[in-house]
Amino acid sequence: MKKIRKAVLPVAGFGTRVLPATKTIPKEMLPIVDRPALQYVVDEAREAGIEHFVFVTGRNKGAIEDYFDRAYELEYSLRERGKTEIYDELDAATPEAGTMSFVRQQSAKGLGHAIWCARDVIGNDPFAILLPDVLVKSEKSCLAQMIEAYEKVGGNIIAVDAVPEENVSSYGVIAPKAGRQTRSDGLIEMSGMVEKPKRKDAPSNLKITGRYLLQPRIMELLSDQAAGAGGEIQLTDAMARLMREQDFHALEYQGQDYDCGSKLGYFEAVMAYAVDHSEIGEGARALIKSHMR
Repeated sequence: MKKIRKAVLPVAGFGTRVLPATKTIPKEMLPIVDRPALQYVVDEAREAGIEHFVFVTGRNKGAIEDYFDRAYELEYSLRERGKTEIYDELDAATPEAGTMSFVRQQSAKGLGHAIWCARDVIGNDPFAILLPDVLVKSEKSCLAQMIEAYEKVGGNIIAVDAVPEENVSSYGVIAPKAGRQTRSDGLIEMSGMVEKPKRKDAPSNLKITGRYLLQPRIMELLSDQAAGAGGEIQLTDAMARLMREQDFHALEYQGQDYDCGSKLGYFEAVMAYAVDHSEIGEGARALIKSHMR
C-alpha cells in the first residue's frame, strides 16, 4: 500500500454561482475572514501529510500561483516595521520550493478532464482530490480522517456526510453494498453512486462531500472516458467504472462542510470561521447577535 503524498486541487472553474465577485477574482481566492478559501483547503491537506500539491488552473487564475509565491517587498516591509507576528504567519504559509505544481486545463471539459490533466505529475501513485469550493471545519482535518481510514482498508475512499432525506435530490449520494452497515470507524462499503436522485429512489442519504482518495488507475479510465452529464467528462462516471475493478469505501467523517461555491454557503462559511477566530471571534458573535435582534 503506497502512502498518499500528492493531492490534486481543480481550480480552473469560472465561479459563475458567485458572480460578479468572481469576474476578476478567482473564486478560490475569495476571503474567509482573513485568508482565501483555498488556504484552508491547503492547510487541511498539509495536516493530513500531503507533500505535493497539483493545481489544475485555467485562464485568469494567476493570482493563485502568486499567492503561494514569496512576496519579497511585503516581507521586507513587515520586518522593517517590526511586524514580526504577521511576517511569521505569512512565512509559515509559504510552501517549500518544488512542492507545488501548476498545470493548465485549456478548455472546460468537466471535473474528470481536470483531474486527468494532472496525470503526469501524479504518475503511478495514489492521490487525494480536494474540491476547493468545499471547506470542511473539523477538529481533525477531513483528509486526515480519510487517510487514517485508507491505512486500514486501502483501495479508494470518498468522504460523505448525512443530509435530511428530503434534500437528497440536491446532491450526489452513495449506494452502500446490500446488507453492509456502517462500521464503528465510519467506513461503508460502496456499490455505486447516484447523482441527484429522487427521494424515493435514493439508495442512501449520504452525500458526496468533495474529498476523494483514488488509485492511479483512475487516470487510465479518464483518458478514454466518454462525455456524460452536461457534455462534460465526469469524474463520477470514471469512478463507477473503477468500482467494478477495485474496492470503494465511503467514510462518514466528523465535521461540518460549507459550499463556498454558492452565495449562501460562502456567507455561512464566513460566519462559521469568524465566530471561532482567535482574534475577532468574540466581536463576531456579538455582531451576529445584534443583527439578529
